[in-house]
Amino acid sequence: MTESTPGDLAARVAELELRVAALEGRAATEEPAREDGGGLLAYEGAVTLHQELSWKILCRPEPLLGLPDAPRTEVLAALGNPVRIAVLRLLVTDGPQPASALQAAAGLGSTGQLYHHLKALTGARIVEQDGRGSYRVRPQATVPALIMLAAASDIAGQLH
Repeated sequence: MTESTPGDLAARVAELELRVAALEGRAATEEPAREDGGGLLAYEGAVTLHQELSWKILCRPEPLLGLPDAPRTEVLAALGNPVRIAVLRLLVTDGPQPASALQAAAGLGSTGQLYHHLKALTGARIVEQDGRGSYRVRPQATVPALIMLAAASDIAGQLH
């Protein structure tokens, strides 16, 4: 077990209090006071596509910025390609698909090209292969991936 500093412990307790408030269906009316200013980042979403999915994350900026970069840059790189976005779009809108449908939707000439992109998406834990040989967006990744697309669209000025 790792030791926590008093500031880390206070941030973790505050985050847990917010999560409990959310689970109990009551709004956390006020963020606990913090000497360092802190802050809170939150995102959530609920979608009904091929199943009902909801997701909510609350986190403090300080610990977030201290996480290792490799896993998150792998996700950002996987989503930073138009072919992969085309694959993601099809999987989100139409549900699990065989490789041939993904290849056609992405406009790729060979299965080798497709598998290159699928490797990036599966390696980043966005897409997974199901038991029938089809690919799907991981349920745990659906709302976060859509939120990332919304955030990128917002930064690009597409939502204004």
